[in-house]
Amino acid sequence: MGGGRGRAAGVRVEFTVNGRPRSAENVWPGESLLYVLRERMGLWGTKNACEQGECGSCSVYMDGELVCACLVAGGQAGGTEIITVEGLSGDGGLHPIQQAYITEGAVQCGFCTPGLVVATHQLLHANPDPSEDEIREALAGNLCRCTGYEKIISAVRAAATEMTAG
Repeated sequence: MGGGRGRAAGVRVEFTVNGRPRSAENVWPGESLLYVLRERMGLWGTKNACEQGECGSCSVYMDGELVCACLVAGGQAGGTEIITVEGLSGDGGLHPIQQAYITEGAVQCGFCTPGLVVATHQLLHANPDPSEDEIREALAGNLCRCTGYEKIISAVRAAATEMTAG
């Protein structure tokens, strides 16, 4: 049962992250997917803020569903496909959503931005031309303390225009 210092022995977790097979060794039962992504894999884009699933800063795709990585046990991710904000960008360039957030000035401190970008990606994949109310509803699970949301909404609109034109 050991594992040192009173912690249960960990397990090996294998999954696909941003299109590449990855694994993490000795993942202990209480370790979150967020911790695995950031601390074990060096994917710093997924942010650690509330650790309670309330702010959306750690939003990632898990098998195509938007989840808060802080609420998913690392071991539960075994065999799944994870896409983080880093996985949205194309070869050598930013995704149109990422560029729109920069162009529209929707990035201030940047802490909420990765989660908002992933949530925007989900929204625009499902609805390429959302109304303002649909944008607000889709992003309601993501908290921003800096922008007042107007520039974020402008960024979503700009990204929608860019993506439907391209």
